[in-house]
Amino acid sequence: MNLYELKSKEIMPGYHGKLVHGEQMSWVFWDVEKNAVVPEHSHMHEQIMHVVEGTFEFTLDGKTDTYGPGDVVIIPSHAPHSGKAITACKLMDIFSPVREEYR
Repeated sequence: MNLYELKSKEIMPGYHGKLVHGEQMSWVFWDVEKNAVVPEHSHMHEQIMHVVEGTFEFTLDGKTDTYGPGDVVIIPSHAPHSGKAITACKLMDIFSPVREEYR
């Protein structure tokens, strides 16, 4: 498998992901459009978000911060969170267990 050959899917408006699934986790490489919003939500999956490029505003459990290249956020299972791309961004998310709805 080569990441550059994977087809991108628009999972939600402005969030274009290349998805890789193992037995116990999913790894998503996002290209995010400027001003694209992820509404507040939660899920059973533990998630780790990494900002590769750009500026991303992220709210976790009601606390909002702005993140840039190299920043990592650990999102516990069932924790409410939301986000907005302040600029165009490249993000990576890891989910465990697998995000079946992203297959």
